[in-house]
Order: sequence, then structure tokens, then C-alpha cells
Amino acid sequence: MPPPPAQETAPPAPAEQAAPAEEATATEEAPASQPVLNPSAPQKYVVQRGDTLWDIASKFLRDPWYWPEIWYVNPQIENPHLIYPGDTLSLGVGANGQPLVSLTRGADARMSPQMRGTDLADAIKAIPYEVVAAFMSKPSVLEKEQTKTLPYVLAARDQHIVAGVGSEVYAMNLSGEQNSRYNIVHVGDPLVDPENGDVLGYQGIYTASARVMRPGSPAKLALTESARETRAGDLLIGDSLDVPLDFVPHAPGHDIKGIIMSVIDGVANFGAYQVVVVNRGSADGLEPGHVLGVYQHGDAARDPTRGAFGYNVRLPDEHVGTFMVFKTYERLSYGLIMESDHPLHLGDLVGNP
Repeated sequence: MPPPPAQETAPPAPAEQAAPAEEATATEEAPASQPVLNPSAPQKYVVQRGDTLWDIASKFLRDPWYWPEIWYVNPQIENPHLIYPGDTLSLGVGANGQPLVSLTRGADARMSPQMRGTDLADAIKAIPYEVVAAFMSKPSVLEKEQTKTLPYVLAARDQHIVAGVGSEVYAMNLSGEQNSRYNIVHVGDPLVDPENGDVLGYQGIYTASARVMRPGSPAKLALTESARETRAGDLLIGDSLDVPLDFVPHAPGHDIKGIIMSVIDGVANFGAYQVVVVNRGSADGLEPGHVLGVYQHGDAARDPTRGAFGYNVRLPDEHVGTFMVFKTYERLSYGLIMESDHPLHLGDLVGNP
């Protein structure tokens, strides 16, 4: 994300006034317009269980989001987009001189159509499954529309005001069958777009897990796990993970600029493998797999050559990390910080890598 253009203002007359900041002019390394190999890229790599597509792309490329441009899709291999443990990836050069990576299926080097006994679930994921699963299984962000349409707790049995483990509750608008499971979430503080003040969603505070004992209207559920009190009005969300992780890391094809507006767990400083929420979504062209850079506003520094009360200079915005989208709504998205070389904060910017 380039710094704003240079702008200089005259120093103030009174010594007590703070000097306005002028913009620094700096030239940062331009992003690559084509894939650049990692200097330590292997000629061959055997995929290991626990690898992610991001890990593998990072072994071959300086910028992993260029993976689609070097991936050679062999039409003779069944499901060539999927990579499994035991497969061998080989680095070569295409006809245009660009690097490419081709695949040989594990335990069978024949380049011919073949059936695969391994379940599709064994294919490697783009990002760590366990991190996303832990986040999605106990939702901590609610889209604005969800708060209007999700099933909700009507009351606890025996007129209790709050419910915990072992308690029974009644819920409205629940279509789940007997023994289906749900998470119960309390609606917390609003997520406000820092650019225009719009409410895009709400913090979701996990209160309990529940099992349907008797379907109906209202349905009856038993609380099987509890983190805090469950109250009337709390929302119910299915506990199944609805985020496919078979997408491919890639850069957006258009300009994206947004802001990190929430971090899960509410920590002040965060870094790699932390789930964050940004104020851009599908309406802005974001999709799962999009990779964005994370940038921090440049500080203001006094120029010592201008005297004791000379001009301030605003330093350039700095690239401090990389963010990958894994789920989008209309106006907000969840993503995972893939790497960072500096502590990140709420309000940091995201933009094209």
C-alpha cells in the first residue's frame, strides 16, 4: 500500500503548537509482477501429512499467492487440483521460461487416469484446518443479518433465569432433528465499520453447547457444555464446520483496501495464525483464498535539520504481515494472519500484497 503523496506545511508561529506532519517520500520494493522462486526452492518435494498448501507454496515461491501461476495441471491425473500426502511435486521450467511445479501421485508414477482410494478429506488444506475449526465451532463473530434470522433461546426450564451444564432450555425457529447439536452464542458489542460508522455485525460470545432432546416449536435442548450463563435471547448456531478449505491462495485481481476491525479473543497485539475480521466482503470482490498484505500507518518524526520546532515528517506505511481470507459475508470477512514480522493491532490496514 503506497504512502500518501508528499505534503508540506509551514511551521506554526507559537512554540507550544505541535508541528503538522509532512509526508515522507520513500520508494519501497515493488511487488513482483510474476512468480519469483524461493532461493532455497527444492527440485522435488514429497508432500507430508500436516502440510498446508500455503506451506508448500512458500517452499517454492517468495510470494506464495502466485501459486496458481506455476501450478501445472496435468489433465491425465484424476483431481489434479488436489494434493495428497505422499505425492511428489517437481520444479521445472515451462515453454515460456516461467517456473512450474508438476505432480506425480504417490505410490504410482503412471501419468494416466487412475482411481484413488484415499478419501478426499485427506487432501491437504490451504491453511491449518484445526485453527479454523476451533474458530468456527464456537463462533465469535455474528453477521448483522444472522442476529435477525438465527434460532434463539426462548426460556430455561423451570423458569430459571440462567442455564448451565445439565440445564434444559426451549428454543424457537429451530428445525434441527433429535440429537442434532448446536452452539449457543450471546450477542455482544457491535462491530462498527471504522470508515463510515455502519454496524456490520456483532461480537459473538460462546455460552454453551446443546443437544436437541425434542424437536418442535419450541424445541427442547439439553446443555452439554457451558462456558458462561445462557439466557433468553441467546442465539443457536449449528456446530458443523461450513468452511471448505480446498481453495487456492491467490492475489485479488483488483484493488482492495480495508481495515482490521476485530481480532478473535480480543488481544491487543496479535500475529501469525490469529483469526481477524476485516471490513470488506463479497460485495467488495473478496473470496476465500484471497491473500492481502497487512500494513501499519507510518509514524510522525521531527526533522532535526529544521530547528527545534521544525516540520514533522510522516513516515511511509509499512508492510508487516500477510492475511488470507477463508470466509466472506457481504460486508465483512474472516481471515487468518499467515505471517507477520511485527506485532499487529486493531486498525491496521489490509490491501493488495
